Amino acid sequence: MSNILIIKHGSLGDIAQASGAIQDIFENHKNDQIFLLTTKPYFDLFKKNPFIHEVILDKRLPRYNLIYLYFLMRELKKHKFSKVFDLQNSSRTSFYKNILFPKADKIVWSSSTTTLPLDKNKEEFDKISVLERFDHQLKESGLNTSNTLKPDFSWASTDISEIKNFYKFDKYILLFPFCSPHLTIKKWPHYNKLIELISNRFGDEYKILTAPGPSEINDAKDINALALLDNGRALDISQLTSLIKGSSFVIANDTGPAHIAAHVGSSGLTLFGKHTTAYKVSIERENFKAIEVSDLNNLSAEKVFERLTKNLS
Repeated sequence: MSNILIIKHGSLGDIAQASGAIQDIFENHKNDQIFLLTTKPYFDLFKKNPFIHEVILDKRLPRYNLIYLYFLMRELKKHKFSKVFDLQNSSRTSFYKNILFPKADKIVWSSSTTTLPLDKNKEEFDKISVLERFDHQLKESGLNTSNTLKPDFSWASTDISEIKNFYKFDKYILLFPFCSPHLTIKKWPHYNKLIELISNRFGDEYKILTAPGPSEINDAKDINALALLDNGRALDISQLTSLIKGSSFVIANDTGPAHIAAHVGSSGLTLFGKHTTAYKVSIERENFKAIEVSDLNNLSAEKVFERLTKNLS
């Protein structure tokens, strides 16, 4: 039995996307112990993942913090990993490789760099969709992949019956009108108009909900929907996953909750401006689709509502 390391630091959408790749690594190493290196926001979450045996915390302190770096590398070296799957593929994880396995090829250190196709440079390869890149990486590292292209994030869910009983809702449409403050290009501005259209058409048939993150609770006051909290706090990732999975329909900006919705089988739409494409971030699934426009300000609430009603009728 060998020890295998997976590295996946974040973000939330990336965690959801990597679920299939993590499952395939497990399926190909059933006689081995699977460890995962991640950051604090996802440390407890990954403990729930049935395909991981142990989770290691990376505080991701600055690389010039030599004391922290020394102890992290010592922690990793003590497990004598026979293989590393770098699913983060960042400059930080490349730095770790240069310390742990400086001469390793794709058989020992699997990354987008060590498995790069011969006919593409890194810039060209990064234009391929996220899931296709994962699939190529794992196949080039000798794995059979049956789940990488169809990740299932349902493992992250938990029981939210108390929250549902407290707010008294059953059928609901879930909206995610938020985005990071530095990524306002992702933000669609017409959610309140959409809420008005939904209310006029469906009345009380569906409750209209949103689930703000910790930094979005104040912003949620500007949205005419019921903002779900757990005793005044934002829902954690497992609660959020369950809420998304149980929804009748999800409409979201291109953020982490949209990727959760895509990979738990939810019906819904995500709204894209010119910042990227639905193909590149691998977000479209059988039930979850995208509307892509050059300027989100010009995407009307009526157009989004039309797509919603087609799915709910």
